[in-house]
Amino acid sequence: MFRLQLRPVATLAVCAAVALMGAPAGSAALAAATSVPAPVPAVSDYQLLTSSTTPPTEAACYAIGRRCFTAKAMQNSYNLPPLYALGDEGQGVTIAIIDSFGNPNMASDLANFDTQMSLPHMCGEPGAACGAGIPTFQHVFWNGKTQVKSPPPGSNGTGLQNRDAWVVETALDVEWAHAMAPMANILNVTTNPAETQGVQGFPTMMNAEQFIVDNHQATVITQSFGAVEEGFGSTQSLLNLRHAFISAAASGVTVLASSGDGGSANSPKTPVKNPSPFPFPTVNWPASDPLVTGVGGTYLCTNPVTGMGIDNTDPPTNCQVTPGVREIGWIDSGGGFSHVFAKPGYQDTLPAGSTAIGDMRGVPDVAFQASSRTGTLVYATGISPGGWFIVGGTSCSSPQFAGLVAIADQIAGGHGLGQINPTLYKLASGSNYSTYFYDVTTGNNQADPSIPGYPATTGWDPVTGLGTPNAAMLVPALAAG
Repeated sequence: MFRLQLRPVATLAVCAAVALMGAPAGSAALAAATSVPAPVPAVSDYQLLTSSTTPPTEAACYAIGRRCFTAKAMQNSYNLPPLYALGDEGQGVTIAIIDSFGNPNMASDLANFDTQMSLPHMCGEPGAACGAGIPTFQHVFWNGKTQVKSPPPGSNGTGLQNRDAWVVETALDVEWAHAMAPMANILNVTTNPAETQGVQGFPTMMNAEQFIVDNHQATVITQSFGAVEEGFGSTQSLLNLRHAFISAAASGVTVLASSGDGGSANSPKTPVKNPSPFPFPTVNWPASDPLVTGVGGTYLCTNPVTGMGIDNTDPPTNCQVTPGVREIGWIDSGGGFSHVFAKPGYQDTLPAGSTAIGDMRGVPDVAFQASSRTGTLVYATGISPGGWFIVGGTSCSSPQFAGLVAIADQIAGGHGLGQINPTLYKLASGSNYSTYFYDVTTGNNQADPSIPGYPATTGWDPVTGLGTPNAAMLVPALAAG
C-alpha cells in the first residue's frame, strides 16, 4: 500500500486590532530577513486502501489498525441529522476552498464520492443536472493555469513541488465540506506556484481570497494550509499577507484554518530531508490570526459504521485504552500560544477549568476529527495509484467545520456571519457550554518528545480549543449570534 507522511508547517495570521508582540527571548523567529515560507497542505498522512470505485469495508480498515468514517457516520458523530431534518443543509451559501495545484480529476472524483456516500450530486460534476435547488461545484484556476510538472529525476529539492499531497488535500477539502453541508455551493480556487516559487505561494493565495471577498463570491473560506510563525523572515512580511482577513471581517465572511499537524513542534519549512523543529513550542499561521477561526484535531472514538455511541472495542489502540471517552486530543493537533498576536478580547472569558491564556493569542479555537487512525475516506484519482484513501490531518477539521458555518449562514438568512470567534467564546463561557460543545479532556499534543506540549483539559485548551461541535445545538446558536 502507498503511504506518504508529511509534516505540515504551522499557520500564521494577525489581527489589526491586536497588538503585535515579539517572539520569546532567544527565538529565531521573525528576524531581519524578508522571506515568506511556502504554504504546505495540512495533511499529516494518507494511505491508499483500494483502487476500486467502491469504498473499502470497515473490516479492511480494522485490518490495518484504523477505523474509517463514511459521510453518514461523521454526520451522526457530530449530530447534524436534526439540522438536515429541518431542511438546513447550507443551501444558497457558498464555501470557498483555497488550494495549490488542485486535483485535475476533482469533478469526477466528487461524483463518485457522492454516489458512494449517498450525497446530493452537484452541478459541475460530469453528467450532473443543473438548475434551481441544485448545489454547484466550480473549480477556478486563480491565474488561468495549473502547475502539473513533477520534480526532475534526482532533484535535490525539499519535495514541496510534489503535487500528490495537494491532489489528496483538494479532494479531502471539497468532498468533506460537501459531506457536512450537502446543499452548499463549493468554489475551489487553486493557485500554481511550485516550491521553488515559495515566496509567491502565500501572496497568491491571499490575493485569491481578497478577490473572493471583494466580489462577494463566498461567505465562508477554509484554508487547509499554513506555515509556522517563526518561518516568516520578519513581522512585516507576515502582516503584508493578512489583508484578505481584514476585508473578510469587515464584509461578513468567516475565515477558518487548520491549526497544523506538528503538535507543538514545527520546522521552518516542511517537508525537509532533515527536519529540525524550533526548540520551543510554536503555532501556525493563518490559524493563529485572531481574525481566523483555528480548528484543531481529535481522535474520534464513535462507532465508525453508525457514528453513534462510543466504541472502545475496535481499532485504533488510542480508542481502546480510554474507555468511555468519545474523543481524545490528537497528538499532532497544532496548538499553543502565538509569538506574534496578543490575546484577543474574546479569549478574556473562558469556560470553567480551562487552560489559562496569558498575554498572547491561544490556538486553536475549536476542533474536529483529524487523526488518520480514525480517519475520513477520500476518493482521489489525480495521482497514481488513485482510489480510496484514509486521510489524517487538521485538513480534515477545517473544511468540515466550514460546512457547519455554511449551514449557520443559511439559517441566518443566507448572509455571512463574519468573525465567529466572539460568539463561540460567548456560548462556551455561558451556563450551557456542554450543550454546544463536546469537551475533550484527554490527550496532548507533544508530538516531538524534545518540545514541550500541552494537555487537553476541561474547557479551552491548546490542543482542541473549546472542544468539538454538537452541531444541532451549536449551529443555530451561531446563526443567532
